[in-house]
Amino acid sequence: MTVFIFLVAIVAANLSVAYFGPVSTPFNAFFLIGLDLTLRDKLHESWHGRNLPLKMAGLVCAGAVITYALNRNSGMIGVASVVAFSAALLVDWLIYQGMWGKPRWKKMFGSNVGSSLVDSVLFPTIAFGVIMPEIITLQFLAKVFGGGLWIWVLTRRWRCADGM
Repeated sequence: MTVFIFLVAIVAANLSVAYFGPVSTPFNAFFLIGLDLTLRDKLHESWHGRNLPLKMAGLVCAGAVITYALNRNSGMIGVASVVAFSAALLVDWLIYQGMWGKPRWKKMFGSNVGSSLVDSVLFPTIAFGVIMPEIITLQFLAKVFGGGLWIWVLTRRWRCADGM
C-alpha cells in the first residue's frame, strides 16, 4: 500500500505541475511531496538491505513513466521529477542511514530537510528551465513543514499499527 500511495502522490504532483505550472509547486510540495518524502523513509526501513537503491530508483522512474503516459505534454516535468527525486533520494538515504539508531521521527525529519533542499532546487530549475528563487524557497519550506506534518500523522499511525 505504501508503494501505491507513493506513486499516486508523485504522479498527482507531476500532473498538477504540468497543468497549473510553477504556481502549484508549493502546494504540491506541502501535501504530496511531503507525503512522498515521509513514505520514502518508511520504505527505507521496510527494504533495508534488500536492493533499496534499485527499488527506489524504479519507483521514481515509474512515477515519471506513468505521468508521461497520462499526459504526453508533461515530458519535461517527468524528466525533472526523475532527476530531482533521484538526487534527493541519495541525500535522503545518506542522512537517514547516518542517523541510524535515532528515533524514527528524527531520522525522517533530518533526511526530509536535506532531500527537500536538493529537490526544491533541481525540480523547478529543470522543469521550467530557469532558476526561480521564490518558488525554490516556497517549495523548500512547504516540503519541510508538510513532511513534518506527515511524519507526525504517519508515525502515530504506524506506532498504533505496531501495537506501541
